[in-house]
Amino acid sequence: MSFPLVSSAQAVFNHAALCSKDLKKSNAFYTSVLNLKIIPNPFKDTVHTWYNIAPNVAMHVIQGDCSTAPKLIGDHICFSVPSITKFIALLNEKKITYRNWKGVAGQVEHRVDGVSQVYIQDPDGYWIEINDAK
Repeated sequence: MSFPLVSSAQAVFNHAALCSKDLKKSNAFYTSVLNLKIIPNPFKDTVHTWYNIAPNVAMHVIQGDCSTAPKLIGDHICFSVPSITKFIALLNEKKITYRNWKGVAGQVEHRVDGVSQVYIQDPDGYWIEINDAK
């Protein structure tokens, strides 16, 4: 049996996608809390919003009939900010709860590598780690 040659090039991350029951609410969260920039929607429809999340990396949120199952903190996306303290001030101003990995509300996790982190949830319950990794 012979198999076609497969490229040995490493796969490159292209985008992440999340489901949203209310795209307007998700857009408000991602632009005002995480300060993500909306980029052109290649589908040119009203049920997708695309964000630039890193150089040449995108995330899109799709309005649809999303699962109502509870999201697990271990299944999260992560963004880094210059200052956890300033980010927490923004969360407090917007009345957004945060917690550490152990689930203690209002607590910052200080990892052994010196990085501080908190976890928040978007309007659809997806977990997002926010850290100050450089």
